[in-house]
Amino acid sequence: MTEPSTEQADDSVITSVSNGVGRIELNRPKLINALSQDMVTHIDDALQAWRDDDAVSLVLVTGRGERGLCAGGDIKAVYNDIVAGSDENAKFWNREYKMNFAISEFPKPYVVIMNGITMGGGVGISGHGSHRIVTDSTKVGMPETGIGLFPDVGGTHLLANAPGELGTHLALTGQPVGAGSAIALGLADHYVPDAQIPDLIADLTAGGDLDTVIGKYTAEAPADELAEAADWINECYAGDEAEAIVAALAAHENPDAQAAAELIATKAPTSVKVTLAAVRNAETMTLAEVLEQDYRVAVTLTELPDLKEGIRAQVIDKDRNPKWSPASLAEVSDAQVQSILTTDHAEKVFS
Repeated sequence: MTEPSTEQADDSVITSVSNGVGRIELNRPKLINALSQDMVTHIDDALQAWRDDDAVSLVLVTGRGERGLCAGGDIKAVYNDIVAGSDENAKFWNREYKMNFAISEFPKPYVVIMNGITMGGGVGISGHGSHRIVTDSTKVGMPETGIGLFPDVGGTHLLANAPGELGTHLALTGQPVGAGSAIALGLADHYVPDAQIPDLIADLTAGGDLDTVIGKYTAEAPADELAEAADWINECYAGDEAEAIVAALAAHENPDAQAAAELIATKAPTSVKVTLAAVRNAETMTLAEVLEQDYRVAVTLTELPDLKEGIRAQVIDKDRNPKWSPASLAEVSDAQVQSILTTDHAEKVFS
């Protein structure tokens, strides 16, 4: 017997329940479903409501539009809040990180379709789920060092647990990967061709058995595009000093390693050093501890010049020519990095 559908909609998120499936549809397709504070609130509220609701046996998360699940947080809003001098960014990150943790501990299957662009905050709403499905079009990444931020939303927890130093490579360069690498690195679980996604969603929302439906559509994943790079990545990214890593990459005979050094050199130096330290810390932290660290770092970085400058260069003026301060890795001291990682603020994620 088909259960009645209940639906709640606003401009940015559509939630509904039917046939035991709680659906969360991100609905800002023109912005590749970039997350706003209202969206985070709606998602978190839905998860809290469905935890103990017998009418919901699984959650299905998708993004509307053809370009991807979610491009990350709404960085124009972040920029505007920095300019205004408000505390809205701190409120956003606090609620977002609570939501990330709620996903990781959700007691029912959490199925997410990671098609197209799935970056930054998009990794936060997908990477901690139980059933993470990637497709031909998937591009998963944490590009935050390019705007003066760092891989937050528990991203360093995911990357620190990737094989070898592959996660460190993605964290510092911000480069995205496709379906094959996403699965190999532990960022996803199943590959389903894009053309099969509508049928998979239809079968799930009709009340089909989760394992049976996923098994029906899962195919052999594309090749891991980082497999051949693993040797030089593991060699060059070993250690805890960003300068040494960049020097090793630049000196390596592999042109891809040299290109990685050049790419890291374009990122915010403070972000690169903070990101490396955060990844190393995350190797021995729980997700909750990482998210608490994320909050300390994110709030502190809003008080420094690079985040505002990075967003300006990427999406406000679009000149792609940020002026980082400090301008080089050598100018960023270990003491500064540790201060950013450890400075407490008035609020905490878990209090």
